[in-house]
Amino acid sequence: MELSNGSAPVVVPVAAPVPIPATVPAPTRDSYNAQSLGRGLNAKVKQARVLMVGAGGIGCELLKNLVLSGFGTIVVVDLDTIDLSNLNRQFLFRHEHIKKSKALVAKEAAQKFNPNVTIEAHHRNIKDAQFNIEWFSGFDLVFNALDNLEARRHVNKMCLAADVPLIESGTTGFNGQVQVIKKGVTACYDCAPKETPKSFPVCTIRSTPSQPIHCIVWGKSYLLNEIFGASEDESAFDHSADGENAKEIEELKRESEALRKIRQSVGTKEFAKMLFDKVFNKDVLRLRSMEDMWKSRKPPEPMDFEALLEKVGEERSTAGLRSTDEILKDGQKVWSLEENLCVFIDSLDRLSKRVLEMKKSSDGDAMITFDKDDEDTLDFVAASANIRSTVFGIDRKSKFDIKQMAGNIIPAIATTNAIVAGLCVLESFKVLKGEYDQAKEVFLTPFAPARLLASDKSREPNPDCPVCGVFQTRAYVDLSRATLNDLVEDVLKLELGYGDKDISVSNEVGILYDPDETDNLSKKLSELGIQPDSFITVTDEDDDEPFVNVVLAIQAPSAPLTEKPIQGAWKAPVKIPIRRKKEPLPEPNGTALTNGKHPREETTTESAKRPRTDDAGEPSAKKAKTALADDDVVIIDDSAGGAIVIDD
Repeated sequence: MELSNGSAPVVVPVAAPVPIPATVPAPTRDSYNAQSLGRGLNAKVKQARVLMVGAGGIGCELLKNLVLSGFGTIVVVDLDTIDLSNLNRQFLFRHEHIKKSKALVAKEAAQKFNPNVTIEAHHRNIKDAQFNIEWFSGFDLVFNALDNLEARRHVNKMCLAADVPLIESGTTGFNGQVQVIKKGVTACYDCAPKETPKSFPVCTIRSTPSQPIHCIVWGKSYLLNEIFGASEDESAFDHSADGENAKEIEELKRESEALRKIRQSVGTKEFAKMLFDKVFNKDVLRLRSMEDMWKSRKPPEPMDFEALLEKVGEERSTAGLRSTDEILKDGQKVWSLEENLCVFIDSLDRLSKRVLEMKKSSDGDAMITFDKDDEDTLDFVAASANIRSTVFGIDRKSKFDIKQMAGNIIPAIATTNAIVAGLCVLESFKVLKGEYDQAKEVFLTPFAPARLLASDKSREPNPDCPVCGVFQTRAYVDLSRATLNDLVEDVLKLELGYGDKDISVSNEVGILYDPDETDNLSKKLSELGIQPDSFITVTDEDDDEPFVNVVLAIQAPSAPLTEKPIQGAWKAPVKIPIRRKKEPLPEPNGTALTNGKHPREETTTESAKRPRTDDAGEPSAKKAKTALADDDVVIIDDSAGGAIVIDD
């Protein structure tokens, strides 16, 4: 810059311009995830395609965690719809979502947490044919967030067949568990036996109840089914082989026949009286006449419908009895006998109208089954159970309590679900890195004296497990041409190396072939019920170094098979392992340990550390051929107050 004062110009130096710093980009969720996980693991997470089965209590928490962690593609499958009882713990759902699909609503709600994640939702049953082995093979990881044994076992089997790692999780009240399952590396879901639910003989339920649960099961599994659902001939009640109870079973069958006649009167004015007189008067009088049954217990007292109805009218006239609507709103109170009669009549009327409407629309027989969230069936079961309890001198229960017991509900704890969902994601990071030696089985045990979270390294596969302790392979089959003989002679004996061994071939129905059962050899596999993505089990019957069982997954070929109708998926010669010899069982030492106890109760065995609340394992295929029906029982598990399953 030049300045002039009338003489020579003066040069004034000017400071160089200060550079403006570049704008620092704002941190993103991805940058935070990269800092937390490391760039390598974060990249694997972003590229991962994962499946989440179940969008209930655990599922809502887990989906939120997966989305916030940045998993690239998340597929959600759930067949359930949202109920009012879900809203206290399934935070992705609101009141306006009731009766809508859990999977679809969960996707919509979770997508807002991270729009960069792709979420795909299916309002379907995971056992549907479209979710086949090839479909499962398209995932890097599967998460189970289920609440029932059958679906868990199915996903376990499919993941093993597709060789996809599975993270199994579950909660029961305040307790929770997370387990990593990898074929050939860790134990699978079926490696440990499941507890057998407590059962009640049919005669206890039908003739000599002594607890409220007996009356509740009677109303839910017997009376409701006989009048509005599947008749007794289609249930487990009529299969008793107990000779001592043969006479009583015959009497109960005659009662069922009488109920079927009453069923034809659904919707008439006399219907409620006819049913009441049958089950609470005539049947009770018949039971009282069997004097030997009541030598050591109080006999039941029959009820008179007209007398009880007259008493209801008297109490109503003096304002001593609430209206039926008021009674129904007070589900926490134990209703009086008169109040139960009002609910019994009202619920029968509602159910009768539903049945008649269903018959009109379906042009056939209509059936209603119990659902704890169906007010009509719940009211009927509650009222029927309480009236029966009064007949037998048993304490009545509130509708709230009956819902818990009839629906097999353990109160679900939102915090437990959140902790377990978080553990699932932590274990998934180890799976994505392939660090199965670092994977843990983790147990949430808040009442244990030691730690809230107890972890142990993953168990090794059980060699005797009927699901993962087998040799698994696949075969592509043209079901329009392939016969059972093609399978046995060309595939099993020649390609899989069974040769002259004695073998049996079975599916989930029973035995298809063994040395004494050859009638099916000429039949097509489709005629024997074999469908794409079904499983066939091959058992080596030889005593001398037998092979382990082989589970053959049947798959439809992507292109027509030109030479033979069955083509193995294996490229190299198959070598089936030899079945290990079973060690002799140790002598009992007087200490009874049962799998399924809370970890704090047992400290000496490996199985004791792994609580289970599910049913016992499946019967072997060989038994399916000759198994006789078990004694008549109604299955119920009333541990923890008559409940076994968290309803999602």
